[in-house]
Amino acid sequence: MNPSLQDVLAAGGVVWVSDPAVLGQPCRKLAYDSRQVTPGTLFFAFVGAVQDGRVYAPKAMDSGAVAVVSDAPRPDGMTMPWIQVAHGRRALAAAAKRFFGAPDERLGVTGITGTNGKTTCTYVVDAVLRAAGNTTTRIGTIGYDVAGVAEPAVNTTPESLDLFSIFARTVEAGGRYATMEVSSHALAQGRVSGVRFHTAVFTNLTQDHLDFHGTMDDYFAAKERLFGEEFAPPFAVINADDEYGRRIRTAAGTTVLAYGLGAGAALRAEAIESTFTGLRFVAVHGAERHDVRSALTGEINVYNILAALGTGLSYGLTWETMLHGIANCQGVPGRFERVDAGQPFLVVVDYAHTEDALRNTLRVARQLLTGGRLITLFGCGGDRDRTKRPRMGMAAGELSDAVILTSDNPRSEDPLAILNDVMVGLRRTDTPHIVEPDRAAAIAAAVGQARPGDIVILAGKGHETYQILNSGTIDFDDRVVARTALERLGFRTAI
Repeated sequence: MNPSLQDVLAAGGVVWVSDPAVLGQPCRKLAYDSRQVTPGTLFFAFVGAVQDGRVYAPKAMDSGAVAVVSDAPRPDGMTMPWIQVAHGRRALAAAAKRFFGAPDERLGVTGITGTNGKTTCTYVVDAVLRAAGNTTTRIGTIGYDVAGVAEPAVNTTPESLDLFSIFARTVEAGGRYATMEVSSHALAQGRVSGVRFHTAVFTNLTQDHLDFHGTMDDYFAAKERLFGEEFAPPFAVINADDEYGRRIRTAAGTTVLAYGLGAGAALRAEAIESTFTGLRFVAVHGAERHDVRSALTGEINVYNILAALGTGLSYGLTWETMLHGIANCQGVPGRFERVDAGQPFLVVVDYAHTEDALRNTLRVARQLLTGGRLITLFGCGGDRDRTKRPRMGMAAGELSDAVILTSDNPRSEDPLAILNDVMVGLRRTDTPHIVEPDRAAAIAAAVGQARPGDIVILAGKGHETYQILNSGTIDFDDRVVARTALERLGFRTAI
């Protein structure tokens, strides 16, 4: 039996109803996209910076919606049943949770937030949980894995309606855990409102998304919400080596596990060995010491693994199980991913698109060099924070032997204008560089100048299979383009 609109909206902050009788109508479905409306749907219309969802209300009603929910008044001239709420996205989250029967409360939900490392962290945490024989769900930038079924990712963190639907399907499939990236946008907009998190993880915070948040303080405040009284997670796993991690204020009842490389961390790593084939280190927790082996490489992944271990401990998993899961996690698409066509130099694709992430990636590459050069190709996204562009240019110049500047996702901006911003920082170094706005041509130039023993880093797009230009979106995968360029040079992987 379908719940009534009254039942579904009981926790939704209703402030005005055009026709109170409509609250007794059954709710057969929820939707925030008018194209998804079928008879009996409660339609949510958001008023955003770009679009006013209220303009789709007539179409939703024509498709059978029983009422419209919005945090904005009903426009003049519209006569459909209207329910005004205090906050549209929070109302949708509360309604979705009630509609699907609070599936999050039947799962161990881990929320991972931070600037860098979220995606890798979700993969490692998920691998640890699966090593215990559990059916799990993973939600993040690269895609969603819902109890073993792969789905494309629309957002790093889905809208609340989609999120609670994923939780419900996980429960139906016998799943016990869901691990998800929680973006600052999702926290600020209320997309994860009402979710009961068992464990909240903080990776780090560096400059990013200031086009949305405005200041680093506001960016941090959005991230910090995951750990405070609003969500009050029973456990928090926090990077103690990060300045912002040390500033996080947690809810009164939260148990905190600090991880890092410093002596003050309750969970720390010692005796780190990193090669291109992987990592080895000793994890220390109290009096316990455990050898960790992983196919991931670089210091940044030591932190990601420690975060996964801390999460596993919050769920009471054994060290044997956790170490087995970490050893079986073979890598993350587009995160220091090697492109091998039999060439005598390394070509690596990485998603690094902030200054800190780029520095981390280049430091890992530097550690792996045995006499060759480090050639770095990167760009910066258009319609995003401009202030990080010169900083990324300086980072590339300081850590590379040669730099190739090119387009990332220029969106509506002129690619050359973006590259000029990057050049402000790059010119502060004496590193040789070339500028090639065409990313395919730039990749061909990067691998074309590589010599035996060199490492070529293709940074910025990672797992992405598209490029967003002013003229539209085109198919583009750094891995495919690099392999094609290598094959044109005569290299072929032996079969």
